[in-house]
Amino acid sequence: MTGSARSVVALLFLLVGSAARADSAVTDGLLPNGNFEDGPDKSQLNGTVVTGRYAIPNWEISGFVEYIESGHREQDMILAVPEGARAVRLGNDATIRQRLSVTRRAYYSITFSAARTCAQKEKLNVSVTPEFGVLPIQTVYTSSGWDSYSWAFRAKHSVVWLSIHNPGEEEDPACGPLIDSIAIKNLYPPRRTKGNMLRNGDLEEGPYIFPDATWGVLVPPIFEDEHSPLPGWMIMSDTKVIKYVDSPHHRVPQGARAVELVAGRETALVQEVATVPGRSYRLSFSVGDAGNGCKDSLAVEAYAARATAKVPYESQGTGGHKRAQLDFAAVANLTRVVFQSFNYHTKPDGTLCGPLVDDISLVSVRKRAARL
Repeated sequence: MTGSARSVVALLFLLVGSAARADSAVTDGLLPNGNFEDGPDKSQLNGTVVTGRYAIPNWEISGFVEYIESGHREQDMILAVPEGARAVRLGNDATIRQRLSVTRRAYYSITFSAARTCAQKEKLNVSVTPEFGVLPIQTVYTSSGWDSYSWAFRAKHSVVWLSIHNPGEEEDPACGPLIDSIAIKNLYPPRRTKGNMLRNGDLEEGPYIFPDATWGVLVPPIFEDEHSPLPGWMIMSDTKVIKYVDSPHHRVPQGARAVELVAGRETALVQEVATVPGRSYRLSFSVGDAGNGCKDSLAVEAYAARATAKVPYESQGTGGHKRAQLDFAAVANLTRVVFQSFNYHTKPDGTLCGPLVDDISLVSVRKRAARL
């Protein structure tokens, strides 16, 4: 081989190697092969078990990972896939991860779909080094068994590893959750405005919602997520969530996004805001239903300082809303604004549902002087 030919071959190897090491460029939406439709070569499969660490394009795996096609039958259970025809299943101590190029110090949210299979107390570790969260997925919020979850992080580096890990220790190593449709979204946390002391009061800034997903996205409690996928707001709960819904699939009171309180009194939507003790304030908000068949006597409880308001809403399950307000006097320099569903509710198919909250604003009000 001549010197020039050797140089061409070396250049080709260099280009191929660089392509193999290239990081995924982050744009809002599915990650590269985020829906796992591009699968392993048959030579890297032992039945459904993936045998090669890099067998799934754009992903690196470790542990017991299976490549599942929709309709796959296992004992007396048929495994469905929410999007496309393929998904992965993470067995005991299994991990799937992808390296991403991000903007340092920027905020991002991850959205992915997951479904339980045979384990009863499944949970998932989601991490972008050095941050991680533990998401409990034992409660199912859809009739299909698939839910979309969100998790947020602030990038500490310009190149990061996104990992989803099943820490389970089941007797059957294959008894783990199915994972599909992993997406990312750049978050732009809104600031308070002159007309609203709350950040993201219209709830328009939040996690990525898949265009074909009719079930919304679950936002985890703050204990599992240092940076909320719903900027400005904290989800207070032990293991339950709120549901973030969109106008293409739900009846939203205002704009394109709203929050459905699906876990009764176990979960609260909370924001802390700076206030002046003794000053009067007015909290205004919309209460309604998502038009998703949640037909019941719904009610939202709102709290601020020492004031409380219970706002009832008779839902026919077809959409609609009404405005409500809570006037209060601040008693501290920091006031928590809190929303909870007054009770638990279910749709005819047995899945959890609840009242919508949207278009939330907080303003300072001046009390008129009493006439002599």
